[in-house]
Amino acid sequence: MKQLSKTEAEKRIKKLRQVIDHHRYLYHVLDKQEISEAALDSLKHELYELETQFPDLITKDSPTQRIGGRPLDKFQKVKHKERMLSMEDVFSEAEFLAWAERAEKVGGKKVKSFYCMTKIDGLAVSLIYKNGLLETAATRGDGRIGEDITQNVKTIEAVPLKLRILTAKELSKLAKQFDLPKSILEALESESGEINVRGEIFMKKSDFSKLNKAQQKAGKPDFANPRNISAGSVRQLDPAVTASRPLDFRAWSLLGLGDINQDAAMAILQLLGFNTTAGALQKTTSSVRQYLDNLQQQREKLDYWIDGTVVRVNEARDFRELGVVGKTPRGLVAWKFPPEEATTKVERVDWFVGRTGKLTPVATVEPTFVAGTTVTHATLHNADEIKRLSLKIGDTVILTKAGDIIPKITKVLKEMRDGSEKNVVIPKKCPVCDSILDQKSGAVDIVCSNKKCFSMERERILHAARAFQIDGLGGKTVEHFINAGILQSAPDLFKLSEQEIAVLEGYGEVSAKKLLEEIELRKEIDLPHFLVALSIPNVGSETALALARSFGNLDKISRANQEQLTAIEDVGDIVAESIVDFFQDQRTKEMLQTYNSVGVKVVPYKTSGAKFAGMTFVLTGTLEKLTRDEAKAAIQDQGGSVSGSVSKKTNFVVAGANAGSKLEKAKSLSVPILKEDEFLRKLGRND
Repeated sequence: MKQLSKTEAEKRIKKLRQVIDHHRYLYHVLDKQEISEAALDSLKHELYELETQFPDLITKDSPTQRIGGRPLDKFQKVKHKERMLSMEDVFSEAEFLAWAERAEKVGGKKVKSFYCMTKIDGLAVSLIYKNGLLETAATRGDGRIGEDITQNVKTIEAVPLKLRILTAKELSKLAKQFDLPKSILEALESESGEINVRGEIFMKKSDFSKLNKAQQKAGKPDFANPRNISAGSVRQLDPAVTASRPLDFRAWSLLGLGDINQDAAMAILQLLGFNTTAGALQKTTSSVRQYLDNLQQQREKLDYWIDGTVVRVNEARDFRELGVVGKTPRGLVAWKFPPEEATTKVERVDWFVGRTGKLTPVATVEPTFVAGTTVTHATLHNADEIKRLSLKIGDTVILTKAGDIIPKITKVLKEMRDGSEKNVVIPKKCPVCDSILDQKSGAVDIVCSNKKCFSMERERILHAARAFQIDGLGGKTVEHFINAGILQSAPDLFKLSEQEIAVLEGYGEVSAKKLLEEIELRKEIDLPHFLVALSIPNVGSETALALARSFGNLDKISRANQEQLTAIEDVGDIVAESIVDFFQDQRTKEMLQTYNSVGVKVVPYKTSGAKFAGMTFVLTGTLEKLTRDEAKAAIQDQGGSVSGSVSKKTNFVVAGANAGSKLEKAKSLSVPILKEDEFLRKLGRND
């Protein structure tokens, strides 16, 4: 290659990057190929050689930066600016129609159109682009906090390192086709600002097959399914391992530019340089049904695993106003394909004890392939389910698996019995600690009476470790420590010493020190996560957050009575009773004292004030001076909570323009109604 001056090299490098990015866009987005892979590799090699010669000319978005960076010690945490929510699943037309009816009832208007997307069975990720460049890639995590996998995602060719700049012609076409406001068009025209792209990392069936053939050739076991290998690949500490796996990406969400209807968002994503999940706009529920039917017919022909269609209210403002219930948006649903089924034989039934003491029967079955995975276990839920099925060990059964749901036995083929089958023995004592089992009158669940049962402690300690975000503690490590007598309860995590760990088999001074350093860094924990760590029966992350927002600190929660607790939206009598009983228990008081004595600091829920402490608000209509998310954040920041529906427990309804059924219900229940200016004055804002 001719020796170039730095000026010449800079010019050549710029041109090479443009051409390589152009062919990446053609191949990964438009499914076109103008030059051979060998020719493209040659261009990449030339770019690499020039950047090696002039390293100061390397930029973050250079194609050579897809594979690079030293292996990580561990993944850092990333807080999502907007929660990555889950989806409600429906499996029948009746369930889908009920969802659509609810959306119209809550929204107070007819849904104008739906946008349907193929639901790829992969790993959801969030990409942040600043000034057009990929800044951060993160996993979903718990929806609020994920893991930083930026280095690994950069190795995936289908993910652009730099967004395309839209041409004047493309902008004009978008404006006419979707009637986009000037502010959005100006944002797209400029490289400045921040946008959030969400989508799915997955592996094609054909690539998965090739990968397993290579495994077999190397004498290694097959990978179980494409989803697991995709998730495992992006969580490799060494980006080079990720780069060796044939991963792909499809985008399905665009945030950060304001209200954009989903059909427009998908078109914009394509122009920005992303391949998107296949989708189509539908005007009626019947056309959505037809879309699903057509998709199911094409399912086997597609080169990737899908398990249904995602149906979304297309209009962005309507989608936003429908809000969120728990962890799921009301304007979005996953309509899954009918469950796939297969037959297999039950080899045995084991009983597992969870952190609350509940016993769950799990059947071990002959390995069978169903819904894209090899299944060896199936849940039986409880003893009543075993009786309902009349299940025996040795029975031939129908195994059903829908999407990611745990496989379950739905029917016993009694006509296949040959007399060798044996009854399933319902335990009378705990299979782990041999203690007496409890079953409350009228209750289904069987529970171990020993609150110090090994299995319960193991699960509670693991649950607490996850809440404290101690990544170095897995199930086997916890079990090892319990057996060694150095770990008996969750607070004991913060009592561990280097000497105790270092003498255990498989450990040494270095690994012991590393684990203890991580534990020490986790001694400070926010209130919602600490509530999760306590393993309060019936209290998950959403309820924990609601409690933290309403009461602010642990002392107030521990002293709250049933009436105060049920005043919180979505906290019913059963949950409230669980919370009261938990904090009145002497074991809980001792556990909290221990956490305090070992130096665990629980940070109260931070608000800028407490004007709305214990109050519930409902937002309806369009606000002029605040977005819905800004209004919600302002209420929560003052200690209040926001509900999606009006009830007698609602303290205020904030009504903007075009308020619908929620406003009418508020009037009928005599709930105080605030106009936007009144609401702002309550917040102490006079703008």
